Amino acid sequence: MSDTLATSRPDAPTAAAVEIVTLGCRLNGAESDAMRTHAADAGLTDAVIINTCAVTGEAVRQARQAIRRARRERPDATLIVTGCAAQIDPASFAAMPEVDRVIGNTEKMSAAAFAPDLDTLGGERVRVADIMTVRETAPHLADGFSSRTRAYVQVQNGCDHRCTFCVIPFGRGNSRSVPAGAVIDQIHALVTRGCPEVVLTGVDLTSWGADLPGSPQLGNLVARILRLAPDLRMLRLSSLDVIEMDETLFELVTGETRIAPYLHLSLQHGHDMILKRMKRRHSRAAAVDLCARLKAARPEIALGADVIAGFPTETEEHLQATIDLVDDCHLSFLHVFPFSPREGTPAARMPQLPRPVIKARAARVRDAGTAALTRHLDRWVGRDATALIEEDGHARLADFTRVNLPAGPADAGAYIRMRLSCHDGEALNGIVL
Repeated sequence: MSDTLATSRPDAPTAAAVEIVTLGCRLNGAESDAMRTHAADAGLTDAVIINTCAVTGEAVRQARQAIRRARRERPDATLIVTGCAAQIDPASFAAMPEVDRVIGNTEKMSAAAFAPDLDTLGGERVRVADIMTVRETAPHLADGFSSRTRAYVQVQNGCDHRCTFCVIPFGRGNSRSVPAGAVIDQIHALVTRGCPEVVLTGVDLTSWGADLPGSPQLGNLVARILRLAPDLRMLRLSSLDVIEMDETLFELVTGETRIAPYLHLSLQHGHDMILKRMKRRHSRAAAVDLCARLKAARPEIALGADVIAGFPTETEEHLQATIDLVDDCHLSFLHVFPFSPREGTPAARMPQLPRPVIKARAARVRDAGTAALTRHLDRWVGRDATALIEEDGHARLADFTRVNLPAGPADAGAYIRMRLSCHDGEALNGIVL
């Protein structure tokens, strides 16, 4: 599972506007930004595009809620549904009376799919190709997903692994990489526009390069970016697979100050038996060892992780191993998923735990995450630090710790020095120096 993005939508779209509602991961966010350009190029107006997520059953439910809400709020707009949930199950979304058009993850990266007149598309309401036949990387990298604070640059799409709980390969297809030259050209363009931070993102980021000539690894790409984009102030990495961190990448992450001291790891569980049943490729010991090596080599680095609670056959012993993993891996940020069976996956056919048990176990893991975040925030109190101001009036430290800004105007995209005095359990508070 990649890092997630909260549902995003404009506050008050005008009647003729194209509104994009984004659910799910940062990659969806990058693609929504590209779709906005494609829709404008196609001449589409008065429309709502729902860019869905399929990572959990709850994500699909939220997509359906967003569709119904959009139709209530914009009864005359053209309503287009796309994204992973639409790619995996287009028929169910096409059957919703609110929906005018369903397009797949490949089609959404072309202006042609957003033609205002459906007759231009041969009258087809559903245009969803077989994602497993896609081999090229999408041509939508021109501008990235850029705010005034940081830009999300897609360098990889799809996944070749088949974790037993995951449907994302069926929404994204097989792994394919963006050539390094195209990535660096994009980063140059973003830096020229004044973007202070770039985040490399993908469905399975650490698999970057396996399909390119010579099979370069992610560390090679990161090294080239740092060398060829010397004016880039900060490079961030999105979710990484423990087993795929190459030695060059480790050395760069722990030794280069221009790489943010924050990593988000796809851990998923803390017990070897469940990891095997998930068909994960790392062991608990491998995860603990990597995190220990990272902290030893760069003590200021903060670590986050995705974990799943309530996986089929999970026992109390298994759950406790995940709770213990929070401390054993020195985690500060936790993203907890209650297990959700996805139709067509092997995990959906395994003996399931009752939903109340799954929810209760997820709450216990979240409690461990809350305690870990509190300890992380405690370590910052009384110190001075540099933070990047975000558009919502908050700021982030280099290790991605959130900081509440004092009331008053704030210049998004600027760096400020702050004296950190306390925290509220979620973010730091302080004064601007």
